[in-house]
Amino acid sequence: MADRDRTTQPVVLIANDQEWSARSLESILSPNGFRVVRAYTGQQALERAFETNPHVIILDAQMPDMHGFEVCRVLRADPRIDATTPIVVTTAGPSGRTQRLEAYEAGAWEFLGQPLDGEALLLKLRTFVRSRLEIDRLRDESLLDGPSGLYNRRGLARRARELGSDAVRRHEPLACIVLGSGGPEAPGEEALAPLAEWVGDVLRRTSRASDAVGRLGPAEYGVVATGAAAAGAVRLADRMGAALEGAPFPAAGPERRPRIRAGYCAVPDFAQSPVDALELLLRATTALHELQKETDGERVRAFEPPPLSR
Repeated sequence: MADRDRTTQPVVLIANDQEWSARSLESILSPNGFRVVRAYTGQQALERAFETNPHVIILDAQMPDMHGFEVCRVLRADPRIDATTPIVVTTAGPSGRTQRLEAYEAGAWEFLGQPLDGEALLLKLRTFVRSRLEIDRLRDESLLDGPSGLYNRRGLARRARELGSDAVRRHEPLACIVLGSGGPEAPGEEALAPLAEWVGDVLRRTSRASDAVGRLGPAEYGVVATGAAAAGAVRLADRMGAALEGAPFPAAGPERRPRIRAGYCAVPDFAQSPVDALELLLRATTALHELQKETDGERVRAFEPPPLSR
């Protein structure tokens, strides 16, 4: 999904091949704080939606290459467009109950016939955008990764600090482990999204109740393990890696099962550690990335600081 700068004005994608109609909409929206992006065909609408990730999409039903309802269905089915992005379908043709229900079934938030009531449309769009921005704010503040159900980066960082504080008070060991696929050719976010729920379930079942487990990236998962020194970290990483390699893939899984590797960093008494828990996570990630550069070798590698230059 394309990134959006929330400090800028809301972006509205207008897909309409009728110049007078599109200009009429633009003349209402532009003076009222919206930035307008234009598309003239259904295919252009799809391309520009993926490029700009707009706050609102307004589709004309009668475009030259694709019906607006079909464009709406494609957008709703594509993971690059957030499910909470408002889509409004307009039409100069029939706009009765049958067409309205079909638009809603395709995923539209609103279906409007011509002529449009500009003032009412503007009020609706402002309401839609406020809702969309509030959803984004809550998602940004969330500590959980939606697809996997594990902690997200922010959530795992917070738990790492909390568990680190407990380990300091108790003079206990603390280890951080980062798991990933066997090499740098790991699939990206789109390919792994259907598997994230499965990965989350496997890691929850194989981790300990005291561990904090989170998704650090499309193909990387972190574990903060209290009471685990180096040997315990290796055992835990081995167990999780074997579980991921041995559990049956869901239907959407890749044809070739990847090898799981892990990097870790552990200290026997965290009260004596010169670095904090977040630094342990970063060091474990570095160890994983170094291991992934090799085609063969061990499954688990400890972080080794670079040699001092002379």
